[in-house]
Amino acid sequence: MKTSIRSKRFTIGIVLFLVIILLLSISSAFYLNRLSGKTNAILKENHYSVVYARDMSEDLTNINQEIINCFLANKNPDTLILNKEFMLFDKSLELEKNNLTEPGEDKLASGIETDYIEYRDFVLKFIKSPNPDDNVLSLQKKFDSLYRQLMVLSQMNEKAIEVKTDDAKVSAKKATFQMTFIGTICFLIAYGFTFIFSSYFNERFYRLYNGIKEIVSSNYSQRVYLDGNDELCEIALAVNEMAEKINKNKQKMSLTLPVDPVKDYSLNDIKELKKVLIQIKSVEEQAIKLISRLENK
Repeated sequence: MKTSIRSKRFTIGIVLFLVIILLLSISSAFYLNRLSGKTNAILKENHYSVVYARDMSEDLTNINQEIINCFLANKNPDTLILNKEFMLFDKSLELEKNNLTEPGEDKLASGIETDYIEYRDFVLKFIKSPNPDDNVLSLQKKFDSLYRQLMVLSQMNEKAIEVKTDDAKVSAKKATFQMTFIGTICFLIAYGFTFIFSSYFNERFYRLYNGIKEIVSSNYSQRVYLDGNDELCEIALAVNEMAEKINKNKQKMSLTLPVDPVKDYSLNDIKELKKVLIQIKSVEEQAIKLISRLENK
């Protein structure tokens, strides 16, 4: 059974290159997803906590500033402003409680919540207090304690961001090295296959070309021998068969020619000679076309 070059070796080559492309694509997607997961963790787990701590610090500062200004101006604080800031603080604190990721962050968040409740209750008492002087000092102490805890929360997550960023950089370097290694291996495999594939066909085409060229040069004893069972082998067999027919016709023509040139030729001998010459010419034209086609490739 004849083996098709297109259906076997070309198919193997295409499948090999598709496997290489698929391997590179999967590897790239894997390392990019892993690196993306690390960066997303930094954003989701720690950056948001830093934002929540900053927002609570601003809300707490606004509340304390309103109380100090009112105390210095000897007037009652604006409850609308205080309630608004308390609502914003409550929202940020709730978000932070749902985003606990670092060791000890849960205890810190619980301590912030406890101190915040005490601070809020003390603010409400301060508004109604008949003796605000002593209450202002106590309120400032509670404010300082709560504000320091918020700073600790922010610094804890900022430190975690630095650590995780360094880890992401290390992972990126490892991914780059591994992708370079995989890419190099795939390139060497593709290059080796291409070299073997081209060398195999170049040798066969060269032998076929030289054989046909020898036959065109009237060396009808030349034969082309190719291993395998593909289209090139079929062409080689056709060329050998053509050379064999030309050689037989040439021998037949030499036997048909009379030894004595003075002897008269019969009409049948002349017709046979013309027929042989026409066949030889036709075969030579076919051989010239075939070698021209191979040279154009």
